[in-house]
Amino acid sequence: MKRIAIQGVSGAFHDIAARQFFKDEEIEILPCITFKEVFDSISDEQDVLGIVAIENTIAGSLLPNYNLLRESGDVVVGEHKLRISHCICALPGQQLGDIQEVYSHPIALRQCEDFLEKNHHIRAVEADDTALSAKEIADAGVKGRAAICSSFAARMYGLEILADEIETNKRNFTRFLIVAHPATADKMRPQLSINKSSVVFTLPHEEGSLAKVLSILSFYHINLTKIQSLPIIGREWEYQFYINLTFDDYGRYRQSLDAIRPLLKDFQVLGEYGEAATPQ
Repeated sequence: MKRIAIQGVSGAFHDIAARQFFKDEEIEILPCITFKEVFDSISDEQDVLGIVAIENTIAGSLLPNYNLLRESGDVVVGEHKLRISHCICALPGQQLGDIQEVYSHPIALRQCEDFLEKNHHIRAVEADDTALSAKEIADAGVKGRAAICSSFAARMYGLEILADEIETNKRNFTRFLIVAHPATADKMRPQLSINKSSVVFTLPHEEGSLAKVLSILSFYHINLTKIQSLPIIGREWEYQFYINLTFDDYGRYRQSLDAIRPLLKDFQVLGEYGEAATPQ
C-alpha cells in the first residue's frame, strides 16, 4: 500500500488527484494541515509520497510550493492535471433559499463569483479548506450553512448537493506534482516514463544571460513549457528561475543540460517524470 500525504482532509481536491493518479493501486491518504507538513511527512518517513498543487489555470502558480520543493530536496516523480468543479452542499432537506452562509477556501469562493452574485442572499465566508468546510457542517449538524467543495467531498460527508458545477469558468484545471524522498524516487525510476523535467537555477547579472540559455535549449529541440521567477530572499533584485522542459529524446535532453550548466548558478534538477494529459 502506498501512503500519500496531502494538504487538506479526505475529500479535498488533493485527495481526488491522488486517487486518480494511483487509480490502479491501494493507497492510504495522510491528511496534513499545511503544504510544509506534507514535505515534513516525507522527511520523517522516506516511503511516504506527497502530492502538491503547483499551478491553477485561473489562480496561477502556488509560489510558496516552489520554494518548499527546492528546500526539501525531494524529487518530482510525476504530475497530474485535474479539472476543478465545485458544488454547493448542505445538510439534507434544505433548499438554496434556506442557506444564509456558505464556507469555502478563498480561491474556491472567487471561482464561483457569478453563482454567488446570483444568490446574493448567501454570505460568503472564507475558510481553510473546501472539504473541511463540508466536514464541519456534517460534524456540527448546522442548518442554514453550506459549503462549496467537490461533489466527491459532499457525498463523503453525507451532504446534499443543492447545485453542481457552479464554477464560473469551466476550463478550470489544477496541476499537481507527485513528490518523493530521493531514496524512494531512485527505486521508482525504472517504472517511470520520462518526457518532462523541472529544474531551477540562478543567472549572473549579465546582458542576455537568460536568452543564451533559451537559445541552447532550442538548439537541442527542448520545449520550454513553463518559466517562473521568484526573488531570492536576502539578495536584492536576484531571482531563481523555475522552468519545465519537455522532450522526446532523453539523451539529447541530458546533453542540453550539460550545455547550459556552465552558464548557470545554483542549478538543480527537481525531477524527471512523465507529462500528464489535460482532462477533456
